[in-house]
Amino acid sequence: MRPGTDEQAVSARAAAAIPRLVVIVAAGLFASATITFAAGKATSKALQHKSVAKSPHVLVVPDVRQQVFVFAKGMLEDEGFGWHVKGAVHGYPSNIVASQSPAPRARIVDNGAPAVTLKLSRNPKYAEVGKAEDRSPYGASAVRVFGRASRVTAHRSKASRSKAMRRVGAKARVRRTHVSRRHPAFFVPGAPREPLREVALPVRARRLGAWLERHRKPTTANVRHWSYQHAWVVTGANFGWSGGARALATLIKVDRRAEHFWGIGSSSRRIAEQALRSVRARSR
Repeated sequence: MRPGTDEQAVSARAAAAIPRLVVIVAAGLFASATITFAAGKATSKALQHKSVAKSPHVLVVPDVRQQVFVFAKGMLEDEGFGWHVKGAVHGYPSNIVASQSPAPRARIVDNGAPAVTLKLSRNPKYAEVGKAEDRSPYGASAVRVFGRASRVTAHRSKASRSKAMRRVGAKARVRRTHVSRRHPAFFVPGAPREPLREVALPVRARRLGAWLERHRKPTTANVRHWSYQHAWVVTGANFGWSGGARALATLIKVDRRAEHFWGIGSSSRRIAEQALRSVRARSR
């Protein structure tokens, strides 16, 4: 074959290979771009998840200083906190909160019922009866103070805000309905006034009785609810709040039902009976 013919054949084969090479290179570039795009999306999602993980819910510590212990622990539990009592004075219902840690209005990371430490003082007007509660019944987690440098702010969902508004509205209606009918049975120097935003003691005792009929198993949550409501009625009655004697009489019946359903409640019933005798003796 002639030299010119050989060169032409080689050139023709090279020209034919170029389109295939272009296709291979293009395919490689497309695959590389696809992998890069997918990696970019994965990285973006990872960053989003990381951002969400760094955005904890924040709780604000309520001020429970100088509150009666039975009310203070309820306030803390309503706001999502655990609690424990520290010091020589133990968690009897009528004792007073002398100090708390963290301080009021501190912003705490919600990591599952962060624990507020309470120091109590004896209430000289009332004996320490019953069983002391020095720790929240559901346990508590370590306190993590929310850093000032973070941009995360405390927030509530629309549903929880709506629920809170309904609760406030309901308490306002209760106050308008019952405030004119409430007259203290007697006055105790230094005792807190009856919170008129709360239902009256006889109503609370009746509701507890109705609740007990629907909760006949002594679960931890049920016993906790019953104990809290029981302590509220007994403490309020000892403070001379309106309808205390009627509430205690109802409460004693509720305690008997608790004994029947749960096999417990005799000690609480005796506390209520003792309080009823005292309230009747001091009532006008």
